[in-house]
Amino acid sequence: MQKDKEKFKSEFKARIYGWALRIIKFIDRLPRDWSCRVIGQQLLRSGTSIGANYIEAQAASSKKDFVNYLQHALKSANESKFWIAILRDAQKANQIECNELLKELEEISKILGSSILTAKGRKNLNF
Repeated sequence: MQKDKEKFKSEFKARIYGWALRIIKFIDRLPRDWSCRVIGQQLLRSGTSIGANYIEAQAASSKKDFVNYLQHALKSANESKFWIAILRDAQKANQIECNELLKELEEISKILGSSILTAKGRKNLNF
């Protein structure tokens, strides 16, 4: 059981890291107009913050700290969804790529949300 848990953590960390690399490449391909620069900067911050906060959660000194970092990671994921949807709907980026990024973010968000509920001792009823 413990090995499975550690394996999941390691795989999830790699998944978030991979997603951050994908978002960097995605941003680098955006048009060089003013709105894409501003939105791209916001997306870069929120998109890479997911992984940074997840790593901080793993090193947390208390359960409260752990939950707090996971909540920040989830908020960053939700913010990233917003920026990607804006770019997609404004037709500033490839719609298929945006939808793929959003799908991956949705899965990451569900895992983070479930982890938060588990850490708080609540059953995973809504995910």
